[in-house]
Amino acid sequence: MTRNRPVLKIIALLTCIALAFECASFSAYAAEENGAAQSTWELSVPQIRITTAQGNGVTLQKEDDYQDASITITGTDGSVLTDNCTVKVRGNTTALSWVEKKSFNFKFAKKKDVLGMGKGKKWALVANTFDPTLLRNITAFGIARELNIPYTSEYRVVELWMDNSFRGCYLLFEPVQEGTDRVNINIDNGKDFLMEYEARREEEDKSYFTVENLRFLISEPEEPDDEEIEYIQTTMESVISTMKNGSREDIEAVVDIDSFAKFYLLNEYMKTYDLDMSSVYFYFKDGKLYAGPPWDYDLSSGNAAPDTYYRAMATLSPQDAFVDSRIIYKVLCKNTWFYERVRAVYREHYTFMSQIAADGGFLDTMRTQYNDVINRNYGEAGWRVSRHWINIQRIPESTYGKNYTYLKDWCAARNEWMTGYYRPLDDAFIYGDANGDGVINVNDVTEMQRVLAEFEVEKAPEVRFRTNFFSTGYTISNATALQRHLGEIAPIPYLGETRFYETLK
Repeated sequence: MTRNRPVLKIIALLTCIALAFECASFSAYAAEENGAAQSTWELSVPQIRITTAQGNGVTLQKEDDYQDASITITGTDGSVLTDNCTVKVRGNTTALSWVEKKSFNFKFAKKKDVLGMGKGKKWALVANTFDPTLLRNITAFGIARELNIPYTSEYRVVELWMDNSFRGCYLLFEPVQEGTDRVNINIDNGKDFLMEYEARREEEDKSYFTVENLRFLISEPEEPDDEEIEYIQTTMESVISTMKNGSREDIEAVVDIDSFAKFYLLNEYMKTYDLDMSSVYFYFKDGKLYAGPPWDYDLSSGNAAPDTYYRAMATLSPQDAFVDSRIIYKVLCKNTWFYERVRAVYREHYTFMSQIAADGGFLDTMRTQYNDVINRNYGEAGWRVSRHWINIQRIPESTYGKNYTYLKDWCAARNEWMTGYYRPLDDAFIYGDANGDGVINVNDVTEMQRVLAEFEVEKAPEVRFRTNFFSTGYTISNATALQRHLGEIAPIPYLGETRFYETLK
């Protein structure tokens, strides 16, 4: 068969053009993978580039300890911070040798303000490796901020390059440690301290103590001497003993109930696997024990494997109570009045909590905001969304969309269960507000007197419930007590707090 030479030439020319275009596309993609084309990306989140002195950043293991490096942090506003630092692998489970996407700590020689989060020497780059949605920590810290849990760490969603290798999406955190812009306690006074619940892990050069079968790691002061260790243990023995045996007034004298109620709600919603294992912080400041700050929620909200440990099975389901049988809470939650405080906080923040998983709510907003970053994590960075890294992690779904739907459905079911259990929308009342107008004044005394004189028989049960100040029965003494309170003669404890007509069993 005879071939038409002009046609062959045209085909050859088109083939060459196609090959050239393919090579150019491949080269651009390869350059983008290696960091050369980074500047073409829209700077939707800050970018961090770390270059280790030995060029071994990608293969670093925890036992390698801190390595000399340089770092450049570029903000979305165009600001650039360049300095020397040291960098090491952080974490425990995420630091295992086969976990390729590792978390890191980096430290400056002097405190630096990074991306407007305040000054600090040490910073944490959290990989969220075990969370295929990359949104669980963001959700937990969103709740913590809504609840205003003291000293909740600031964070930024960032993209990381390590020795010119693009590593994908990370969270840059202020670590939980003492500092004016961190956990603002005075460890120099010999009285304040920061500790982490640590069930069984043992690390060299760390100090541990045990109280009532609860084991703690002393985080601050970082290197306590024997006298400081003894003081911290003795203090915690006294606090927990008061929790077990003291009156409400006794407990509130040594425990910040507000922080404990808020920290309870955060962990009750998220059901984190680590709650009775590690990464759970408490601090003692000015003579009181506080709960928090929060840390580490990648293995939460249904993301733990159901067939490993009982603890994992308990976190998998969006149903059932979780926190009240764990750590210090198993002591505190024996008090009905503590549940009332939890319910009051839940009621106050219910609008936020109920919209987390709603269409167009918090989760949808975060997914939309960081959609490009998430896509690059599972695209250019090369991480596989369905990768199952460790046995305690729930086996991920095959696609990002399915993993996201699972998380969203879980959160919706969790809020539905909590709404039914804690009943934040049930009728609540202000303790001492006899007539229910939201204000405690002389009109409430009048209402009580009318009930006692049987002029308000129909309202009597409700008024008595709201103003039952004594356990000896409802008499004229109740009205007199409120009068004395208003006259600032003898204040009634807890008057004005939110209470509920029904309490949890």
